[in-house]
Amino acid sequence: MPLFKGIINWISIKRMNEINLFRQYPGHVQHDVLMELLEYARDTDWGKKYRFESITNYQDFSNAVPLQDYEDIKPFVDRLRNGEKNLLWPGEIRWFAKSSGTTSDKSKFIPVSQEALDDCHFRGGKDVMYFNESLYPESQVLTGKGLIVGGSHKINNFSNESYFGDLSAILIENMPFYAEFLRTPKSSIALMDNWEEKLEQMAQATINENVTNISGVPSWTLVLLKRVLEITGASSISEVWPNLELFIHGGVSFNPYRTQYQKIFQKPDMHYTETYNASEGFFGIQDDPNDPSMLLMLDYGIFYEFIPMSEFGNANPTTLRINEVEPFVNYAIVISTNGGLWRYIIGDTIQFTQTFPHKFLITGRTRHFINAFGEELIVDNAENALKIACAKTGAEINEYTAAPVYMEIGKQGAHEWLIEFEKEPNDLDYFIYILDEALKSVNSDYEAKRFKNYNLDMPIIHNIPKGTFHQWLQQKGKLGGQHKIPRLSNNREFIDDILKLCPSTK
Repeated sequence: MPLFKGIINWISIKRMNEINLFRQYPGHVQHDVLMELLEYARDTDWGKKYRFESITNYQDFSNAVPLQDYEDIKPFVDRLRNGEKNLLWPGEIRWFAKSSGTTSDKSKFIPVSQEALDDCHFRGGKDVMYFNESLYPESQVLTGKGLIVGGSHKINNFSNESYFGDLSAILIENMPFYAEFLRTPKSSIALMDNWEEKLEQMAQATINENVTNISGVPSWTLVLLKRVLEITGASSISEVWPNLELFIHGGVSFNPYRTQYQKIFQKPDMHYTETYNASEGFFGIQDDPNDPSMLLMLDYGIFYEFIPMSEFGNANPTTLRINEVEPFVNYAIVISTNGGLWRYIIGDTIQFTQTFPHKFLITGRTRHFINAFGEELIVDNAENALKIACAKTGAEINEYTAAPVYMEIGKQGAHEWLIEFEKEPNDLDYFIYILDEALKSVNSDYEAKRFKNYNLDMPIIHNIPKGTFHQWLQQKGKLGGQHKIPRLSNNREFIDDILKLCPSTK
Protein backbone atom coordinates (compact mmCIF):
# COMPACT_ATOMS: atom_id res chain seq x y z
CA MET A 1 0.00 0.00 0.00
CA PRO A 2 2.82 2.53 0.70
CA LEU A 3 4.08 2.02 -2.89
CA PHE A 4 0.56 2.54 -4.28
CA LYS A 5 0.15 5.67 -2.14
CA GLY A 6 3.48 6.99 -3.34
CA ILE A 7 2.53 6.51 -6.99
CA ILE A 8 -0.77 8.31 -6.47
CA ASN A 9 0.96 11.21 -4.72
CA TRP A 10 3.47 11.50 -7.58
CA ILE A 11 0.71 11.55 -10.20
CA SER A 12 -1.24 14.07 -8.12
CA ILE A 13 1.73 16.45 -7.93
CA LYS A 14 2.35 16.14 -11.67
CA ARG A 15 -1.30 16.84 -12.44
CA MET A 16 -1.40 19.84 -10.09
CA ASN A 17 1.45 21.37 -12.08
CA GLU A 18 -0.60 21.01 -15.27
CA ILE A 19 -3.64 22.57 -13.58
CA ASN A 20 -1.53 25.47 -12.33
CA LEU A 21 -0.68 26.23 -15.96
CA PHE A 22 -4.29 27.04 -16.89
CA ARG A 23 -4.83 28.76 -13.55
CA GLN A 24 -2.16 31.28 -14.56
CA TYR A 25 -2.58 31.32 -18.35
CA PRO A 26 -6.23 30.49 -19.11
CA GLY A 27 -6.34 32.40 -22.40
CA HIS A 28 -3.30 30.63 -23.83
CA VAL A 29 -4.51 27.17 -22.79
CA GLN A 30 -7.98 27.79 -24.23
CA HIS A 31 -6.55 29.07 -27.51
CA ASP A 32 -4.59 25.83 -27.85
CA VAL A 33 -7.72 23.79 -27.07
CA LEU A 34 -9.69 25.59 -29.79
CA MET A 35 -6.98 25.13 -32.42
CA GLU A 36 -6.67 21.42 -31.58
CA LEU A 37 -10.43 20.91 -31.85
CA LEU A 38 -10.58 22.66 -35.22
CA GLU A 39 -7.63 20.72 -36.60
CA TYR A 40 -9.05 17.40 -35.45
CA ALA A 41 -12.51 18.03 -36.94
CA ARG A 42 -11.55 19.85 -40.14
CA ASP A 43 -12.49 16.92 -42.41
CA THR A 44 -15.91 16.25 -40.86
CA ASP A 45 -19.09 17.39 -42.59
CA TRP A 46 -19.37 20.17 -40.03
CA GLY A 47 -15.74 21.17 -40.44
CA LYS A 48 -16.08 21.35 -44.20
CA LYS A 49 -19.34 23.29 -43.99
CA TYR A 50 -17.75 26.00 -41.85
CA ARG A 51 -14.29 25.80 -43.47
CA PHE A 52 -12.34 24.89 -40.37
CA GLU A 53 -9.17 24.67 -42.46
CA SER A 54 -9.24 28.46 -42.97
CA ILE A 55 -9.78 29.38 -39.30
CA THR A 56 -6.63 30.61 -37.59
CA ASN A 57 -7.95 32.45 -34.53
CA TYR A 58 -10.98 32.96 -32.31
CA GLN A 59 -12.33 35.87 -34.33
CA ASP A 60 -12.40 33.72 -37.47
CA PHE A 61 -14.15 30.99 -35.51
CA SER A 62 -16.85 33.21 -34.03
CA ASN A 63 -17.48 34.85 -37.40
CA ALA A 64 -17.72 31.55 -39.26
CA VAL A 65 -19.73 29.34 -36.89
CA PRO A 66 -23.14 30.50 -35.59
CA LEU A 67 -24.32 29.86 -32.05
CA GLN A 68 -26.23 26.59 -31.76
CA ASP A 69 -28.92 25.03 -29.61
CA TYR A 70 -30.15 21.44 -29.65
CA GLU A 71 -32.69 22.05 -32.41
CA ASP A 72 -29.86 23.26 -34.66
CA ILE A 73 -27.79 20.11 -34.25
CA LYS A 74 -30.66 17.61 -33.95
CA PRO A 75 -30.63 16.62 -37.68
CA PHE A 76 -26.92 15.75 -37.35
CA VAL A 77 -27.56 13.83 -34.12
CA ASP A 78 -30.34 11.82 -35.74
CA ARG A 79 -28.01 10.85 -38.58
CA LEU A 80 -25.26 9.91 -36.12
CA ARG A 81 -27.66 7.71 -34.19
CA ASN A 82 -28.43 5.88 -37.41
CA GLY A 83 -24.77 5.06 -37.94
CA GLU A 84 -23.40 7.84 -40.16
CA LYS A 85 -19.81 8.86 -39.45
CA ASN A 86 -17.62 11.96 -39.61
CA LEU A 87 -20.49 14.41 -39.20
CA LEU A 88 -19.75 16.53 -36.11
CA TRP A 89 -16.62 14.69 -34.94
CA PRO A 90 -14.23 12.29 -36.69
CA GLY A 91 -15.14 8.63 -36.80
CA GLU A 92 -18.10 6.84 -35.33
CA ILE A 93 -20.04 7.97 -32.28
CA ARG A 94 -21.85 5.07 -30.64
CA TRP A 95 -22.88 6.60 -27.32
CA PHE A 96 -25.53 9.23 -26.68
CA ALA A 97 -26.31 10.70 -23.27
CA LYS A 98 -30.04 11.05 -22.82
CA SER A 99 -30.36 14.42 -21.17
CA SER A 100 -33.42 14.82 -19.00
CA GLY A 101 -32.71 18.47 -18.31
CA THR A 102 -35.21 18.88 -15.48
CA THR A 103 -38.61 17.29 -15.99
CA SER A 104 -39.33 18.12 -19.60
CA ASP A 105 -40.90 15.32 -21.60
CA LYS A 106 -38.60 16.24 -24.47
CA SER A 107 -35.35 14.27 -24.42
CA LYS A 108 -32.07 15.35 -25.90
CA PHE A 109 -29.43 12.92 -27.09
CA ILE A 110 -25.96 14.37 -26.61
CA PRO A 111 -23.18 12.67 -28.62
CA VAL A 112 -20.41 11.22 -26.44
CA SER A 113 -17.23 10.43 -28.37
CA GLN A 114 -14.41 8.25 -27.10
CA GLU A 115 -12.31 11.40 -26.73
CA ALA A 116 -15.03 12.99 -24.58
CA LEU A 117 -15.04 9.90 -22.36
CA ASP A 118 -11.26 9.60 -21.99
CA ASP A 119 -10.10 13.23 -22.03
CA CYS A 120 -13.06 14.89 -20.34
CA HIS A 121 -15.43 12.80 -18.19
CA PHE A 122 -12.95 10.20 -16.92
CA ARG A 123 -10.20 12.79 -16.59
CA GLY A 124 -12.52 14.89 -14.43
CA GLY A 125 -13.20 11.93 -12.16
CA LYS A 126 -9.48 11.30 -11.75
CA ASP A 127 -8.84 14.98 -11.02
CA VAL A 128 -11.37 14.91 -8.18
CA MET A 129 -9.22 12.25 -6.52
CA TYR A 130 -5.98 14.13 -7.28
CA PHE A 131 -7.40 17.25 -5.65
CA ASN A 132 -8.42 15.16 -2.66
CA GLU A 133 -4.90 13.70 -2.38
CA SER A 134 -3.40 17.19 -2.66
CA LEU A 135 -5.72 18.63 0.01
CA TYR A 136 -5.56 15.64 2.36
CA PRO A 137 -2.23 13.79 2.01
CA GLU A 138 -3.22 11.30 4.71
CA SER A 139 -6.44 10.36 2.91
CA GLN A 140 -7.23 6.65 2.61
CA VAL A 141 -10.10 7.18 0.19
CA LEU A 142 -8.51 4.96 -2.47
CA THR A 143 -8.13 2.00 -0.12
CA GLY A 144 -11.85 1.24 -0.25
CA LYS A 145 -14.73 1.40 -2.70
CA GLY A 146 -16.70 4.25 -4.21
CA LEU A 147 -20.47 4.08 -3.96
CA ILE A 148 -21.87 5.55 -7.18
CA VAL A 149 -25.52 6.63 -7.11
CA GLY A 150 -26.05 6.86 -10.85
CA GLY A 151 -28.85 7.29 -13.32
CA SER A 152 -32.05 5.33 -13.51
CA HIS A 153 -31.83 4.38 -17.17
CA LYS A 154 -29.83 1.43 -18.37
CA ILE A 155 -28.16 1.49 -21.74
CA ASN A 156 -30.66 1.10 -24.56
CA ASN A 157 -30.02 0.03 -28.12
CA PHE A 158 -31.28 2.65 -30.58
CA SER A 159 -30.02 0.83 -33.65
CA ASN A 160 -27.32 -1.65 -34.45
CA GLU A 161 -24.94 1.31 -34.46
CA SER A 162 -25.74 3.34 -31.34
CA TYR A 163 -26.76 3.22 -27.69
CA PHE A 164 -28.26 5.73 -25.30
CA GLY A 165 -28.83 6.17 -21.59
CA ASP A 166 -28.07 8.46 -18.65
CA LEU A 167 -24.51 9.80 -18.71
CA SER A 168 -23.74 7.91 -15.50
CA ALA A 169 -24.81 4.66 -17.15
CA ILE A 170 -22.61 5.36 -20.18
CA LEU A 171 -19.65 6.05 -17.89
CA ILE A 172 -20.21 2.80 -16.00
CA GLU A 173 -20.45 0.84 -19.28
CA ASN A 174 -17.16 2.32 -20.52
CA MET A 175 -15.07 2.18 -17.36
CA PRO A 176 -11.95 0.00 -17.55
CA PHE A 177 -12.37 -3.51 -16.18
CA TYR A 178 -10.38 -2.79 -13.01
CA ALA A 179 -12.86 -0.07 -12.00
CA GLU A 180 -15.33 -2.84 -11.12
CA PHE A 181 -13.11 -3.65 -8.14
CA LEU A 182 -13.03 -0.02 -6.98
CA ARG A 183 -16.74 0.76 -6.91
CA THR A 184 -20.03 -0.58 -5.63
CA PRO A 185 -22.66 -1.82 -6.38
CA LYS A 186 -21.93 -4.09 -9.32
CA SER A 187 -23.00 -3.00 -12.79
CA SER A 188 -26.07 -5.23 -12.95
CA ILE A 189 -27.55 -3.26 -10.02
CA ALA A 190 -26.14 0.16 -10.89
CA LEU A 191 -27.70 0.02 -14.35
CA MET A 192 -31.17 -1.13 -13.30
CA ASP A 193 -34.07 0.79 -14.84
CA ASN A 194 -36.57 0.67 -11.97
CA TRP A 195 -35.38 3.27 -9.47
CA GLU A 196 -37.31 1.96 -6.46
CA GLU A 197 -36.16 -1.61 -7.00
CA LYS A 198 -32.62 -0.42 -7.65
CA LEU A 199 -32.66 1.66 -4.47
CA GLU A 200 -33.46 -1.41 -2.40
CA GLN A 201 -30.87 -3.60 -4.09
CA MET A 202 -28.20 -0.89 -3.83
CA ALA A 203 -28.80 -0.55 -0.11
CA GLN A 204 -28.67 -4.32 0.47
CA ALA A 205 -25.59 -4.80 -1.71
CA THR A 206 -23.44 -2.04 -0.23
CA ILE A 207 -23.98 -2.19 3.54
CA ASN A 208 -21.17 -4.72 4.03
CA GLU A 209 -18.70 -3.04 1.68
CA ASN A 210 -15.77 -0.85 2.73
CA VAL A 211 -17.20 2.37 1.27
CA THR A 212 -14.75 5.28 1.51
CA ASN A 213 -16.39 7.69 -0.94
CA ILE A 214 -19.84 8.37 -2.36
CA SER A 215 -20.75 10.10 -5.63
CA GLY A 216 -24.22 11.25 -6.56
CA VAL A 217 -26.93 13.90 -6.77
CA PRO A 218 -27.64 15.03 -3.17
CA SER A 219 -31.41 14.51 -3.30
CA TRP A 220 -31.38 10.91 -4.56
CA THR A 221 -28.29 9.93 -2.57
CA LEU A 222 -30.05 11.07 0.61
CA VAL A 223 -32.94 8.72 -0.16
CA LEU A 224 -30.51 5.80 -0.47
CA LEU A 225 -28.64 6.68 2.73
CA LYS A 226 -31.87 6.87 4.73
CA ARG A 227 -32.80 3.41 3.45
CA VAL A 228 -29.37 2.10 4.51
CA LEU A 229 -30.03 3.38 8.03
CA GLU A 230 -33.47 1.73 8.06
CA ILE A 231 -32.02 -1.64 7.04
CA THR A 232 -29.08 -1.57 9.42
CA GLY A 233 -30.74 0.15 12.37
CA ALA A 234 -27.67 2.37 12.66
CA SER A 235 -27.98 5.92 13.95
CA SER A 236 -25.46 7.30 11.48
CA ILE A 237 -23.85 6.34 8.19
CA SER A 238 -20.47 6.43 9.94
CA GLU A 239 -21.55 3.33 11.87
CA VAL A 240 -22.22 1.50 8.60
CA TRP A 241 -19.13 2.74 6.73
CA PRO A 242 -16.57 3.87 9.35
CA ASN A 243 -13.93 4.60 6.70
CA LEU A 244 -16.18 6.90 4.67
CA GLU A 245 -14.45 10.26 4.20
CA LEU A 246 -15.56 11.89 0.93
CA PHE A 247 -18.90 12.83 -0.63
CA ILE A 248 -18.66 13.99 -4.27
CA HIS A 249 -21.88 15.75 -5.22
CA GLY A 250 -23.36 17.69 -8.13
CA GLY A 251 -26.46 18.18 -10.22
CA VAL A 252 -28.32 20.39 -7.74
CA SER A 253 -27.24 22.88 -5.09
CA PHE A 254 -25.96 21.24 -1.93
CA ASN A 255 -27.08 24.10 0.33
CA PRO A 256 -30.60 22.80 1.11
CA TYR A 257 -29.20 19.38 1.99
CA ARG A 258 -26.00 20.22 3.89
CA THR A 259 -27.54 20.13 7.39
CA GLN A 260 -29.23 16.79 6.71
CA TYR A 261 -25.99 15.26 5.47
CA GLN A 262 -24.08 16.48 8.49
CA LYS A 263 -26.69 14.83 10.71
CA ILE A 264 -26.79 11.57 8.76
CA PHE A 265 -22.98 11.24 8.50
CA GLN A 266 -22.22 12.47 12.03
CA LYS A 267 -18.59 12.82 11.06
CA PRO A 268 -16.95 16.22 11.66
CA ASP A 269 -14.01 15.46 9.38
CA MET A 270 -16.19 14.40 6.42
CA HIS A 271 -15.04 16.03 3.17
CA TYR A 272 -17.47 17.41 0.58
CA THR A 273 -16.52 18.16 -3.02
CA GLU A 274 -18.85 19.67 -5.60
CA THR A 275 -18.42 18.84 -9.27
CA TYR A 276 -20.09 20.08 -12.43
CA ASN A 277 -20.37 17.10 -14.75
CA ALA A 278 -23.13 17.35 -17.37
CA SER A 279 -24.06 15.26 -20.39
CA GLU A 280 -22.19 17.77 -22.54
CA GLY A 281 -18.95 17.62 -20.56
CA PHE A 282 -17.13 17.78 -17.24
CA PHE A 283 -16.71 21.46 -16.44
CA GLY A 284 -15.73 22.20 -12.86
CA ILE A 285 -14.36 20.90 -9.55
CA GLN A 286 -14.38 22.47 -6.09
CA ASP A 287 -10.67 22.71 -5.30
CA ASP A 288 -10.93 24.44 -1.90
CA PRO A 289 -13.20 23.07 0.85
CA ASN A 290 -13.49 26.57 2.33
CA ASP A 291 -14.68 28.10 -0.94
CA PRO A 292 -17.99 26.89 -2.43
CA SER A 293 -17.02 27.98 -5.94
CA MET A 294 -15.54 25.56 -8.47
CA LEU A 295 -12.45 25.80 -10.62
CA LEU A 296 -13.29 25.85 -14.34
CA MET A 297 -11.29 22.99 -15.87
CA LEU A 298 -9.77 24.39 -19.05
CA ASP A 299 -7.79 21.46 -20.50
CA TYR A 300 -10.49 18.81 -20.98
CA GLY A 301 -10.97 19.39 -24.71
CA ILE A 302 -13.68 22.01 -24.21
CA PHE A 303 -13.45 25.58 -25.52
CA TYR A 304 -15.59 28.05 -23.58
CA GLU A 305 -17.42 31.22 -24.54
CA PHE A 306 -19.74 33.26 -22.37
CA ILE A 307 -22.82 35.34 -23.21
CA PRO A 308 -23.76 38.08 -20.69
CA MET A 309 -27.32 37.28 -19.63
CA SER A 310 -28.19 40.94 -20.24
CA GLU A 311 -27.78 40.10 -23.94
CA PHE A 312 -29.11 36.55 -23.94
CA GLY A 313 -31.84 36.17 -26.54
CA ASN A 314 -30.49 38.97 -28.72
CA ALA A 315 -29.96 38.21 -32.39
CA ASN A 316 -26.21 38.79 -32.15
CA PRO A 317 -25.17 38.68 -28.50
CA THR A 318 -21.65 39.44 -27.36
CA THR A 319 -19.58 36.33 -26.72
CA LEU A 320 -16.56 36.54 -24.45
CA ARG A 321 -13.52 34.32 -24.04
CA ILE A 322 -12.23 33.14 -20.68
CA ASN A 323 -9.74 36.01 -20.35
CA GLU A 324 -12.49 38.59 -21.03
CA VAL A 325 -15.05 37.66 -18.38
CA GLU A 326 -15.61 39.63 -15.17
CA PRO A 327 -16.57 38.48 -11.68
CA PHE A 328 -20.17 38.62 -10.51
CA VAL A 329 -21.74 38.93 -13.96
CA ASN A 330 -24.32 36.33 -14.93
CA TYR A 331 -23.23 34.45 -18.07
CA ALA A 332 -24.76 31.76 -20.26
CA ILE A 333 -22.17 29.10 -21.13
CA VAL A 334 -21.30 28.27 -24.75
CA ILE A 335 -19.08 25.27 -25.48
CA SER A 336 -17.21 23.64 -28.36
CA THR A 337 -16.16 20.12 -27.43
CA ASN A 338 -14.32 16.93 -28.29
CA GLY A 339 -17.77 15.34 -28.51
CA GLY A 340 -18.66 17.35 -31.61
CA LEU A 341 -20.66 20.22 -30.12
CA TRP A 342 -19.80 23.57 -31.74
CA ARG A 343 -20.65 26.91 -30.13
CA TYR A 344 -23.41 25.05 -28.31
CA ILE A 345 -25.51 26.87 -25.70
CA ILE A 346 -25.98 24.31 -22.93
CA GLY A 347 -28.61 26.26 -20.99
CA ASP A 348 -26.71 26.76 -17.71
CA THR A 349 -25.73 30.11 -16.22
CA ILE A 350 -22.75 30.87 -14.00
CA GLN A 351 -21.06 33.74 -12.22
CA PHE A 352 -17.32 33.90 -11.73
CA THR A 353 -16.35 34.62 -8.13
CA GLN A 354 -12.77 35.39 -9.20
CA THR A 355 -10.49 35.28 -12.22
CA PHE A 356 -6.92 33.99 -12.57
CA PRO A 357 -7.75 31.35 -11.49
CA HIS A 358 -11.28 31.32 -12.84
CA LYS A 359 -13.66 30.04 -10.20
CA PHE A 360 -17.42 30.09 -10.49
CA LEU A 361 -20.80 29.26 -9.04
CA ILE A 362 -23.71 27.79 -10.97
CA THR A 363 -26.49 30.37 -10.82
CA GLY A 364 -29.25 28.55 -12.68
CA ARG A 365 -30.58 27.84 -16.12
CA THR A 366 -31.27 30.20 -19.01
CA ARG A 367 -34.88 29.03 -18.83
CA HIS A 368 -35.19 28.57 -15.05
CA PHE A 369 -35.85 31.95 -13.49
CA ILE A 370 -38.78 34.16 -12.54
CA ASN A 371 -39.03 37.48 -14.34
CA ALA A 372 -42.78 38.00 -14.59
CA PHE A 373 -42.54 41.48 -13.05
CA GLY A 374 -38.98 42.56 -13.89
CA GLU A 375 -37.56 40.98 -10.72
CA GLU A 376 -35.04 38.73 -12.53
CA LEU A 377 -34.96 36.13 -9.77
CA ILE A 378 -32.44 33.37 -10.50
CA VAL A 379 -31.86 30.04 -8.78
CA ASP A 380 -28.77 31.32 -6.98
CA ASN A 381 -30.87 34.06 -5.35
CA ALA A 382 -33.46 31.51 -4.26
CA GLU A 383 -30.85 29.12 -2.83
CA ASN A 384 -29.12 31.85 -0.84
CA ALA A 385 -32.38 33.26 0.50
CA LEU A 386 -33.65 29.83 1.55
CA LYS A 387 -30.35 29.16 3.30
CA ILE A 388 -30.81 32.34 5.34
CA ALA A 389 -34.45 31.53 6.13
CA CYS A 390 -33.57 28.01 7.25
CA ALA A 391 -30.68 29.23 9.40
CA LYS A 392 -32.90 31.76 11.20
CA THR A 393 -35.88 29.44 11.72
CA GLY A 394 -34.20 26.06 12.19
CA ALA A 395 -36.02 24.66 9.18
CA GLU A 396 -34.62 22.06 6.76
CA ILE A 397 -35.78 21.64 3.17
CA ASN A 398 -35.99 18.52 1.01
CA GLU A 399 -37.30 19.99 -2.24
CA TYR A 400 -38.95 23.15 -3.52
CA THR A 401 -40.22 24.90 -6.62
CA ALA A 402 -41.54 28.40 -7.26
CA ALA A 403 -43.45 30.24 -9.98
CA PRO A 404 -45.25 33.56 -10.45
CA VAL A 405 -48.84 34.35 -9.51
CA TYR A 406 -49.95 36.77 -12.18
CA MET A 407 -51.59 40.10 -11.49
CA GLU A 408 -55.35 40.39 -11.65
CA ILE A 409 -57.68 43.34 -11.32
CA GLY A 410 -57.43 44.49 -7.73
CA LYS A 411 -54.78 41.91 -6.91
CA GLN A 412 -51.01 42.16 -6.97
CA GLY A 413 -48.70 39.56 -8.40
CA ALA A 414 -46.59 37.32 -6.16
CA HIS A 415 -44.28 34.34 -6.10
CA GLU A 416 -45.84 31.04 -5.09
CA TRP A 417 -43.59 28.42 -3.47
CA LEU A 418 -44.15 24.73 -2.88
CA ILE A 419 -41.76 23.54 -0.17
CA GLU A 420 -41.34 20.02 1.16
CA PHE A 421 -39.72 20.43 4.57
CA GLU A 422 -37.58 17.80 6.22
CA LYS A 423 -37.93 19.87 9.40
CA GLU A 424 -40.74 22.40 9.45
CA PRO A 425 -40.24 25.89 10.87
CA ASN A 426 -42.05 26.51 14.14
CA ASP A 427 -43.72 29.55 12.60
CA LEU A 428 -44.33 29.41 8.84
CA ASP A 429 -45.33 33.08 8.71
CA TYR A 430 -41.98 34.04 10.23
CA PHE A 431 -40.21 31.81 7.70
CA ILE A 432 -42.05 33.62 4.88
CA TYR A 433 -41.07 36.99 6.31
CA ILE A 434 -37.40 36.02 6.59
CA LEU A 435 -37.39 34.53 3.08
CA ASP A 436 -38.88 37.71 1.64
CA GLU A 437 -36.32 39.89 3.43
CA ALA A 438 -33.50 37.60 2.32
CA LEU A 439 -34.65 37.77 -1.31
CA LYS A 440 -34.59 41.56 -1.06
CA SER A 441 -31.06 41.44 0.30
CA VAL A 442 -29.70 39.28 -2.54
CA ASN A 443 -31.68 40.78 -5.45
CA SER A 444 -32.16 44.54 -5.79
CA ASP A 445 -34.68 44.11 -8.62
CA TYR A 446 -36.85 41.95 -6.39
CA GLU A 447 -36.48 44.51 -3.60
CA ALA A 448 -37.61 47.29 -5.93
CA LYS A 449 -40.67 45.34 -7.09
CA ARG A 450 -41.59 44.56 -3.47
CA PHE A 451 -41.40 48.24 -2.42
CA LYS A 452 -44.70 49.00 -0.71
CA ASN A 453 -46.18 45.97 -2.52
CA TYR A 454 -46.53 48.06 -5.68
CA ASN A 455 -45.70 45.21 -8.08
CA LEU A 456 -45.17 42.14 -5.91
CA ASP A 457 -47.00 41.00 -2.82
CA MET A 458 -45.52 38.81 -0.08
CA PRO A 459 -44.50 35.32 -1.18
CA ILE A 460 -47.12 32.59 -0.91
CA ILE A 461 -45.66 29.41 0.58
CA HIS A 462 -47.33 26.01 0.75
CA ASN A 463 -45.93 23.45 3.16
CA ILE A 464 -46.69 20.38 1.08
CA PRO A 465 -46.63 16.76 2.34
CA LYS A 466 -43.41 14.78 2.26
CA GLY A 467 -43.17 12.60 -0.82
CA THR A 468 -45.17 14.94 -3.08
CA PHE A 469 -42.30 15.72 -5.41
CA HIS A 470 -41.33 12.04 -5.44
CA GLN A 471 -44.89 11.18 -6.44
CA TRP A 472 -44.87 13.79 -9.20
CA LEU A 473 -41.58 12.52 -10.65
CA GLN A 474 -42.90 8.97 -10.43
CA GLN A 475 -45.93 9.97 -12.50
CA LYS A 476 -43.57 11.42 -15.09
CA GLY A 477 -41.44 8.25 -15.12
CA LYS A 478 -38.45 10.26 -13.93
CA LEU A 479 -37.38 8.81 -10.61
CA GLY A 480 -33.72 8.69 -9.65
CA GLY A 481 -30.42 9.58 -11.18
CA GLN A 482 -30.07 12.93 -12.89
CA HIS A 483 -33.74 13.91 -12.78
CA LYS A 484 -34.29 17.12 -10.87
CA ILE A 485 -37.12 19.30 -9.66
CA PRO A 486 -37.34 22.61 -11.60
CA ARG A 487 -36.49 25.15 -8.91
CA LEU A 488 -37.86 28.25 -10.65
CA SER A 489 -40.14 28.67 -13.62
CA ASN A 490 -41.42 31.79 -15.36
CA ASN A 491 -44.75 30.09 -16.04
CA ARG A 492 -47.09 27.94 -13.98
CA GLU A 493 -46.85 24.70 -15.94
CA PHE A 494 -44.89 22.74 -13.32
CA ILE A 495 -46.38 24.26 -10.20
CA ASP A 496 -50.00 23.81 -11.29
CA ASP A 497 -49.25 20.19 -12.18
CA ILE A 498 -47.78 19.54 -8.72
CA LEU A 499 -50.61 21.39 -6.98
CA LYS A 500 -53.04 18.81 -8.38
CA LEU A 501 -51.42 16.35 -5.97
CA CYS A 502 -52.03 18.72 -3.03
CA PRO A 503 -55.76 19.51 -3.01
CA SER A 504 -55.52 20.93 0.54
CA THR A 505 -53.41 23.84 -0.74
CA LYS A 506 -56.14 25.11 -3.03
